[in-house]
Amino acid sequence: MADKIRTFIAISLPDHVLHGIGNVQASLKRSGFNIRWVRKEGIHLTLRFLGDVPKVRVEQISSAISAAVMGFSPFTLKGHGVGVFPDLRRPRVVWVGISGNLEVLRNLHGKLESQLKGIGFAREKRPLKGHLTVGRIKKRIDKAELKTALEGLEGFETDPFTAEAVILYQSTLRPQGAVYTKLSEVNLGV
Repeated sequence: MADKIRTFIAISLPDHVLHGIGNVQASLKRSGFNIRWVRKEGIHLTLRFLGDVPKVRVEQISSAISAAVMGFSPFTLKGHGVGVFPDLRRPRVVWVGISGNLEVLRNLHGKLESQLKGIGFAREKRPLKGHLTVGRIKKRIDKAELKTALEGLEGFETDPFTAEAVILYQSTLRPQGAVYTKLSEVNLGV
């Protein structure tokens, strides 16, 4: 297993957006929910989780990302809304949604999927649901209280941010949470 690394492709977020998301986390923490919060440096917009891949494929994946982003300029997004996956009956993940130039985001994701398919990765079965994971619910939670807390965050928005690069990350799982290491970064509009 040492010759394989856990990887994903994502767009990073600027500090001002992470600060706004931190306010959402703080609001829900005050409600006393038993949620394992994602650290600020761990919040990102995942485009594709690749899982365990041989280290020797990092360069090939980076090249696929470069080919996918060709012709894309930086574009604007923002965090918008707060919810849970899969639903309020069985909440497992607390998320902040994404709004803004979603058509460009979907097109970029489609190009990325095509390039990854070209190097042997199966296409993602589910469509992209742009979101930012901000917490994971590990234990039972009062669903009515959670619903009320989420309703109190209705209309939440971060300031807009510019998606400027697509990044290949390594994810190393540790007891205190995942640690992400940037393996390559491809700027948009270059």
